[in-house]
Amino acid sequence: MNTYVVKQGDIERTWYVVDAEGQNLGRLATRIATILRGKHKPTFTPSMDVGDFVVVINAGKIEVTGNKLQDKIYYRHSHYPGGLKQVTLQRMLQTHPERVVEHAVRGMLPKNKLGRAMFKKLKVYVGDSHPHAAQKPEPLEL
Repeated sequence: MNTYVVKQGDIERTWYVVDAEGQNLGRLATRIATILRGKHKPTFTPSMDVGDFVVVINAGKIEVTGNKLQDKIYYRHSHYPGGLKQVTLQRMLQTHPERVVEHAVRGMLPKNKLGRAMFKKLKVYVGDSHPHAAQKPEPLEL
């Protein structure tokens, strides 16, 4: 019995649209990362990018539980002495809500060239409209 390995030309990618309004951030990001990786397909191969495209709308209307709005902090550093910047989740949702979803999903993907290719298939929008109507995205039930 031989193991089937999918070829690059055999991969069929579909587009999904996800409405993030009222969704829990972690559970939403887990489902999106699974689809970007392609683990929902029977042709899943860990060493290949077989996942689908995901369009997230209403990213500013996600929900979190507990005190995460004040306690969860996003860090970045400018690589200069004293260049550590901190932003709370509440402030990030006010200024750049799409980055919250992107950061959560990126953390669940592989940390290599393959993971960066998978992340490029994620499109996040703050409002309820997106420019990907020509791809005919299917609604994804979470």
